[in-house]
Amino acid sequence: MTQTMTQLDALEAQSVYILREAYRSFKDLVMLWSIGKDSTVLLWLARKAFFGHVPIPLMHIDTNFKIPAMIEYRDRFAKEWKLNMIVGQNVEALKNKQTFPDGGLDRIGCCKKLKSEALKHTLSGEWPRRVLNHQTCEYDIQENGQAFTGVIVGARADEEGSRSKERYFSPRDRQNDWDIAEQPPEMWNQFNTDFAPGTHIRIHPLLDWTELNIWQYIERENIPIIDLYFDKGDGKRYRSLGCAPCTGQVDSTAKNVSEIIAELESGRFANIAERSGRQQDAEDGGGLETLRRDGYM
Repeated sequence: MTQTMTQLDALEAQSVYILREAYRSFKDLVMLWSIGKDSTVLLWLARKAFFGHVPIPLMHIDTNFKIPAMIEYRDRFAKEWKLNMIVGQNVEALKNKQTFPDGGLDRIGCCKKLKSEALKHTLSGEWPRRVLNHQTCEYDIQENGQAFTGVIVGARADEEGSRSKERYFSPRDRQNDWDIAEQPPEMWNQFNTDFAPGTHIRIHPLLDWTELNIWQYIERENIPIIDLYFDKGDGKRYRSLGCAPCTGQVDSTAKNVSEIIAELESGRFANIAERSGRQQDAEDGGGLETLRRDGYM
């Protein structure tokens, strides 16, 4: 008897195809890992696509204001899964207290400094990176690293407005700036992977996944997700993860993946944006388009 392909099977197959196509088409490739549910599912799919091995370096932009449990989770699985882990940071901005928590900038300015600029200069290799040494289990400083021009990102079209304008293979200019009007059409699984020299490419294998799909897949695959997403007994949990000073929790008693799925299926959050707890979105007019035009993830 022929087994019917489920929606999750179809989404998984599409994402695996996109990952393999990206690996085949682009030489200087890196994958962003924010430690959140989406990029962790993306990492899991990469392990499936390449039979348990991830041949693509992982990059995390550390703002120095992430919830400590996120950094612990990152390092634990980077070591366990033998990931080629790269960490970038805007060291000068932190040193000079050009941040929102230090009172030096508003939230949008802080995101530009600690995320957009850090990403841009870490990708180019202009700024030092920290690279996980699996022999010592410490991070070594790397100067003048390889420039990455293809970036795999765990963005979903349904997460917020600007991401719905992306393509699976989305071009940026040499400065990582995004011209929405220049997005190539993608129809019938025909993807453009032939871009002019100097073009930076963002690849989005999860573009058609929904929040519910993500949690259903986490449950099906038993993916070890960070427990910040679960209620610890106070009736609150994180729905979206970011920097501690700018990320709030939602009212929820969901203590495990099944209970989160039940919440989403009930429609409880139908009229509440997934990133409603992210204060920088509110300052950006309810979305992230200003930041994403400048290279934000």
